[in-house]
Amino acid sequence: MKFSFHFQKTLQAASVILNSDRGKRISYLRLLKLLYIADREMLVAAGFPISGDRICAMKNGPVLSRTYDIIKGENSQAGEWEKFIRRDGYQVELIGEPGRGQLSRGEIAKLNEVVERHHGVDDWDLVEQTHALAEWKKNFREGTSTTIAWEDVLEAQGKAELKSGIAKDAEAMHFLDNLFEDRR
Repeated sequence: MKFSFHFQKTLQAASVILNSDRGKRISYLRLLKLLYIADREMLVAAGFPISGDRICAMKNGPVLSRTYDIIKGENSQAGEWEKFIRRDGYQVELIGEPGRGQLSRGEIAKLNEVVERHHGVDDWDLVEQTHALAEWKKNFREGTSTTIAWEDVLEAQGKAELKSGIAKDAEAMHFLDNLFEDRR
């Protein structure tokens, strides 16, 4: 199943996390982990992730691929991102407010819940928690960046029976996003 990447939702989700956790400045490793966990949980709860990003199994756990490239400044949308979130070494800092208009109340609640649940967890312990996820274990290959299928994420959460319905919905949403050139 393939989802459309939603830049504005991802930017706004990052803003929610940065507003909620540690004074609007955290490591981008932590930001990526919290965004991934929220995406993973929203997939089961609502049938779609928040970001729609492609997931890669990397050394430090699952990573939202396009989001990581944007943070590193290696994506055409990095300039827009940097109007709101600035990278300083391995840290990111919220410097502007992108709003919340693309996020549902449920998505905002999920993001806040994930932040709160991991508030006292050290960044490297968060990495270890994501190393324990079945989808990462299944797909990680040392020295590579391997794609994790969203189907693997569902299976890892014991929700394989949702795959066909979510896949149909994702295909329809992807078609509509492309039809209307939605670049959220």
